[in-house]
Amino acid sequence: MKDDRRALVLAGGGITGIAWELGIIAGLAELGVDLADADLVIGTSAGSVAGAQLRSGTPIERLYAEQLRDARGEVRASPPRRTLLRRALIGMTPGTGPKTCRRIGRAALAARTVPESTRRTVIESRLPERAWPQEPFKVTAVDASTGELVVFDNESGVALVDAVGASCAVPMVWPPVTIRGRRYIDGGVRSWANADLAKGYERVVVLSPFTALLGRRGRVGAQLNQLGPDVQKVVVMPDANTKRAMGSNPLDPAFRSDAAKAGRSQARLVRDRVAGAWGRSPR
Repeated sequence: MKDDRRALVLAGGGITGIAWELGIIAGLAELGVDLADADLVIGTSAGSVAGAQLRSGTPIERLYAEQLRDARGEVRASPPRRTLLRRALIGMTPGTGPKTCRRIGRAALAARTVPESTRRTVIESRLPERAWPQEPFKVTAVDASTGELVVFDNESGVALVDAVGASCAVPMVWPPVTIRGRRYIDGGVRSWANADLAKGYERVVVLSPFTALLGRRGRVGAQLNQLGPDVQKVVVMPDANTKRAMGSNPLDPAFRSDAAKAGRSQARLVRDRVAGAWGRSPR
């Protein structure tokens, strides 16, 4: 009998989120639960970077070790409180999903940020491979003008670095990414995880660096409920110790190493739950 199909959902969470996700995956692999064998990987924002690295074929131990090194080429982003408050107020404005996303898109298009080329160089430095992986991998972004979700994959005809850059284009912090004349922003604007894209898969594991998820439409639990009652699913979020290690600014690379180590340590605490949902008994 054919095994159930497995989807790994990697949510947004900044630089420390990337490190934590890779730490969790490395720790679980050491404990005999290999999330790298997913039939589908879905990456949003930070998750798009972690997913691209995981799908690159690079051994997870090497990816983990990279998170422990100095954050060369990384830029610490410290948005002023006014910017953060504006983002929060826009995100909580009543309206349908695309309508709210359009509001955020307009603000992102009007914001002053570093040039796109500067940001693209940073994204490139995070990718072990420039080509799309052959294994199914989906990257989410939002059209800044229409507010609609866009999903890039290896059949989209879009460079992997551009797709990942678009997914990581935090509104009013980093520049929207231009692809074929259109501008795209962070896929987390629509949902931190976009877990509903795993529909059709029987086993789903979500790694979500953020424990507080604003907005009903973006809540991981609500999206997982859409997958159906028979789907084996689990959401892993940072515990109290991990949150302390990750610091208060997810865009600060100074906390990257600690976040990776905390993720690896936390893997022991979540192994059984993840193994149960994944359908793989730990070795």
